[in-house]
Amino acid sequence: MDLPRPTELSGSTEKLIRSRHAVRAFRPDAAVPPETMRAIFSLAGAAPSNSNAQPWRVEVVSGAVRDRLAESLREAHAAQRTSVDFPYEEAMYSPVQQERRAAFGAQLYGTLGIAPADHAARAAYDAESLRFYGAPHVAFLFVSDRDDARLAADAGAYMQTLLLAMTGYGVDSCPQGLLSFYADTVRDELGITGGKLLVGVSFGYADDTAAVNRVTTGRAALEATTTFHG
Repeated sequence: MDLPRPTELSGSTEKLIRSRHAVRAFRPDAAVPPETMRAIFSLAGAAPSNSNAQPWRVEVVSGAVRDRLAESLREAHAAQRTSVDFPYEEAMYSPVQQERRAAFGAQLYGTLGIAPADHAARAAYDAESLRFYGAPHVAFLFVSDRDDARLAADAGAYMQTLLLAMTGYGVDSCPQGLLSFYADTVRDELGITGGKLLVGVSFGYADDTAAVNRVTTGRAALEATTTFHG
């Protein structure tokens, strides 16, 4: 006998998924309670992975260590001392993906009052983002030393689970790819000897007075990304 299956999400499930968004201005004096942090990262560990390998390692940074790391990252950025574990180049994006990125950039920098041709202001904003947008906490997501896209896919499943767990606990977040451009700096400051840095996630509580936190992003139509066969 076929069991009945829901055809619509519960309101709370859809609200959780759709309410998650990147925050780029945090209240630096509003720390997440330790018990809430432990609950969030424990829940994130329920993420799926191939053969239950769980190939991720997470380093959560707060307090004085966070402050010291922020300064080291800014120094590395100023000296153009990058160290990227996963290669990055603009050519990795298709033309339509480039269009989406350009539209988002125009919206973001426009909200910040930065003109399209003001490259100095854009660079200054990027440098300031290495202070984690003022967030009191940052989590670094590492995968094992093997350069394997399958392991990175598992880490992606973990990160989305982590972001939704944060949203469920009322904690705001922002995944920051730029933080992974200074992998050696992160490893040196935290005393880490292995693993490849995939991404950093700044988190805390949003500064609701900041205009940048009201930037919203659209998503491609279902037909543009998904094909149903059969």
